[in-house]
Amino acid sequence: MHARSGRTVRDLRRENRTAVLRRLYFDGPMSRLTLGPATGLSSGSVSNVVAELVAEGLVEEAGSVDSAGGRPRTLLRISPGSGFMIGVDIGETRIRIELFDLALTELARTERPLASSGPRTARYDVDLVVAHLREGIAEVLRTAEVPAELLLGVGVGVPGIVARTPEDGAVVHGQTVDWDAVPLERLLREHVELPASVPYWIDNGAKTLGQAEMWFGAGRGARSAVVVLFGSGVGACVVTDPMGPGRALEWGHLTVRVRGRRCRCGSQGCLEAYAGAEALLERWREAGGRPPEGTDEETALTAMLAAAYPADAGTAPDATALAVLEETAEFLGAGFADLINLFQPERILVGGWAGLQLGTRFLETVTGYARAYALRYPASRTGIGLGTLGPEAVTVGAALLPLVDFFAQGGRRPETEPAPPSPAWQTALRDRVSP
Repeated sequence: MHARSGRTVRDLRRENRTAVLRRLYFDGPMSRLTLGPATGLSSGSVSNVVAELVAEGLVEEAGSVDSAGGRPRTLLRISPGSGFMIGVDIGETRIRIELFDLALTELARTERPLASSGPRTARYDVDLVVAHLREGIAEVLRTAEVPAELLLGVGVGVPGIVARTPEDGAVVHGQTVDWDAVPLERLLREHVELPASVPYWIDNGAKTLGQAEMWFGAGRGARSAVVVLFGSGVGACVVTDPMGPGRALEWGHLTVRVRGRRCRCGSQGCLEAYAGAEALLERWREAGGRPPEGTDEETALTAMLAAAYPADAGTAPDATALAVLEETAEFLGAGFADLINLFQPERILVGGWAGLQLGTRFLETVTGYARAYALRYPASRTGIGLGTLGPEAVTVGAALLPLVDFFAQGGRRPETEPAPPSPAWQTALRDRVSP
């Protein structure tokens, strides 16, 4: 049966379910009465949708509120234990894997460090990465005692450009980590022990960071933003629809100096060759600095910042470290100015483990350079700040990828998988994993 617009009745029901689920997710708990105006649905449609979602265990009661002269109104919320997501961050220093319930409560996590020395090809060996994911996914499910059949999906944030083919699904082109058309989705399906019905959602790590910050972090309420990811390398995501997916940008490979430093990508003069954590430490060493030996990049960058900005007011700063960081601030400011001029965003947000460390020290200086290099009008309308979700934001954003699709499908799982568990079982599980 078709509605006048060409959509089927089934399409309309799915859209109604999606509207209710999203509103409860972001603004719940809510009563049936307030759901109507919030979703634009009639009271009858809200009642029918809520009845379905409660019967399926996706929505549950969450107390009540007094009404003006009538019976108390029952509040509704998304049932946290009605589904689970795994988020994976394939970073350049470690792989982080986390299991979440629908309320994005972390139920289990594991981290697998990547070698901080040796050839890049060995550090990011595809077979090694897939093995880490196979073992880590099994570990978090086992730790939280969650059956794999209850997963809504596995979201994976990766360094590089993600393309898709009919044969292999998501294929990763990660030039800086020596991944040339790696069929990551096919490899995960072949080697990770999950039901065939569990979907994989693989996307650029900066894009998953942007999703997380826009939904739950410093981007919330903004109409447009650019979220930048600083780690060993540099990336960005531009968001023009707060509820929609952003677009990954290879911002780190914007040329900031013609015939400049050699970048990990093989080109010269890239922003990443001056501002990425790996390049930043190399520049300090080349200038005569002494990064601590035998440590990972995060520890070495912490040492560099401590040397340049000593906590003891009586200690002189390391002039070499300070000079390298001040030059880096100008490069970053110029890079931010390019983002402002190109996209005119409402906000620029800085995230990633290196970005959060650097930002706390000299974001104000970077902002000054950005405003000096950018056009005055768009620069005056762009706020620059730090992300608020911490270094785990990429993992959170990756876990949101299957959740976005689940809501878009009206909370329907693939028909091939087993029926969802009873609400009683879900309640028992929540009680067991809740702190």
